[in-house]
Formats: sequence, C-alpha cells, structure tokens
Amino acid sequence: MSELFQSFQLGTMTLANRIVMAPMTRARSPLGIPNLLNAEYYQQRATAGLIVSEGIPISHEAQGFALIPGLWSYEQLQGWRDVTRHVHQAGGRIFAQLWHVGRLSHHTLQPYGRAPVSASAVTASPLYAKSFTYGSDGELALLPPDAPRALEMHEIAELIKDYTDAARFAMDAGFDGVEIHAANGYLLEQFLNPHTNQRTDIYGGTIRNRARLIIEIISDVAAAIGSARTAIRLSPGSQVFDMPFYPEWQQTYQQLVAELAHFKLAYLHLNDERRDGAAVLSDSYLASLKYHFQGPVILAGGMTKVKAEQLISQQVIDLAAFGKPFIANPDLVARLQQDLPLTTPNTSTFYGGMAEGYTDYPVLNEKTYA
Repeated sequence: MSELFQSFQLGTMTLANRIVMAPMTRARSPLGIPNLLNAEYYQQRATAGLIVSEGIPISHEAQGFALIPGLWSYEQLQGWRDVTRHVHQAGGRIFAQLWHVGRLSHHTLQPYGRAPVSASAVTASPLYAKSFTYGSDGELALLPPDAPRALEMHEIAELIKDYTDAARFAMDAGFDGVEIHAANGYLLEQFLNPHTNQRTDIYGGTIRNRARLIIEIISDVAAAIGSARTAIRLSPGSQVFDMPFYPEWQQTYQQLVAELAHFKLAYLHLNDERRDGAAVLSDSYLASLKYHFQGPVILAGGMTKVKAEQLISQQVIDLAAFGKPFIANPDLVARLQQDLPLTTPNTSTFYGGMAEGYTDYPVLNEKTYA
C-alpha cells in the first residue's frame, strides 16, 4: 500500500492516513457562530487523516470576512463543540486554525467601524486583496481593504493573549490541537515581511525582530495547551494578497523554522503557492526546512496524488494537504486510493449560501466504483 494511505503517528495521535484536509474559508456561519450545517460539512470529510479547520478569527478585530465562525465567545465555543463531536464520532481528527487577517479587513467588520490593524500602516493593493463583507447596499461583496493602522506596543501584548485565550477555547471545544495561521499575507506574515513591517521597535528591522511576534505567540500557546497540540502554517515566498517579494525570504523562513524547532511542535504546515497559483518552493528548499524543523511537515498547494506520494517517499514531507478537491469530494481519500474520478467543484458556491455546494456533493458508493 502507498505510504499516503498508511497510518501516521502525529505526537500522541494516530492518524488514519497521511492525507490532510487543508483549511478553506467557506462563509457558512451567520453571526459568526458555528452551526450544525458546519458540523455536517466537516463530518462528511472526516476520513482525512487530519482536518485543519477554516481560519477561525481569534477576536472581533481579527475578522476579514463576513459569515466566518470565530472563537472568542461562549456561543462560538459551544458551536465548535458540535463540530468536533461530529468529526470524532466519524473517527476523524481536527485542528483549529487560529487566524487574524490584520490589514486584510474592512471597517464594516471591525469593532465600532474602526480601521484594521497591521504591523505598520501599509495598505494592501485592491488589485490583489479583497474583503468579503457587506456593501453600502447591504449585499455581500468583495471590497478593497481599508487602510490599516500600526499596532501599538500595549496592543501587541493583548494580541498575544487573544491567541492564547482562543487556543484554550479550542481545547475546551474538543479540538485535537491548534494551528497558528502565519501565512497567506495575514497579520503574522505582515510582521515577517520587511515591506509591510516598517517598525523601528523590537518587532521590526532584523529577521529576529520581525519573527519575534510569531515566536512569542507560539511560546505562549504551547505553554498553555502543550507543544504537541500546537502547530503553525507558513507560506514562504508566496506573495499572495499583495505580499511584496524580498530577496532574503529564504533565509528569513529558514531562521524562523530553526527557532520554531525548539518548541517541538505538532507539525509545520507549508503552503506552496505564488500569486499566480504556481509553485515557488523547490524540493531542495522544502528538504532544508524539514531539516531545520526536525518534526512532521505538511505541504499544501496544487497537491496531487502523484506529487504527494513522491514527496513522502523522498522524505521531503510527511503529510499532504488537499484543499479544493475536498470541497467537491467528501470521500476524497477513497477516490484517491482507488484512482476514481474527482468531481469538479462549483466555484460560484465557494463563499456564502447554505447547503448547495457545501454539503450536497455526492459520495461514490461501491456500486459506482464497480
């Protein structure tokens, strides 16, 4: 049997296979509270060795999209308990991805209509970044992000506490662990990138300073819930959502990953995708990150069965994450294992709505396989 479909020991957890359902925003949670439709969606896909939840805002200020389930209130915690219970009943494992979008937000989503926050007051280009929110006509639309303001020092301490509180909430809600979202142009990558981080204090300038916030968050979260339940997602060199290129990006991520290795985290989740959708991480660079991390590595971005099997067999990665294929194929693991055709997702139903394009995709049965 291919290694892709064999069990994998992730800390104290045994995963049924090495296939990971990647985090995907689906905007199906009115009022920001998880519901039974969300629970059904995740349960349908619980044959994945590991599910990483959609990005979960850690606070009201962390939001950048409407209809996204958060994790800062008791009502949200209760909603997520239903989700994790459904996943576990189906034999699955699920990590909560903790999210702060930073500058990629809109005043309509912020407390009291305030400006979003970031490392520095650098606005994302509307050509490459949008917020999914309500327009002046009351209809949902993709709108240009507002100009952000730089976080003040006392706010950074509050931000770290928000991450730690959300991690504790995630454990109370029954998640198997948390993944800190430090990728895809969101707040923590905004601190890491020297073009979006123009600070002159201890959080700006050198690689160590720009990585400081990530390290402090990981340190506090790992202390609160345990390193074996704490993971991180990074997207080296991706340039998505208007993250400018900088020459020292490879050195930046190697140094950051080497620092993260000291915490003995559950895993390192890498997203390999440039602004144009092409891959940016070479096999040799992936291998160097795995060497520096000295722990399990997940790779997402344009993943296929062939690519996954090749990289796992070469010990470049340990687990392979699939995103869009899981949207239209709840039984993706079985389809990949038996080389069955995949359903193409309906892109018009990716964001918003209810069951259509969310929980109504068919599962192939044994007669269909035959």
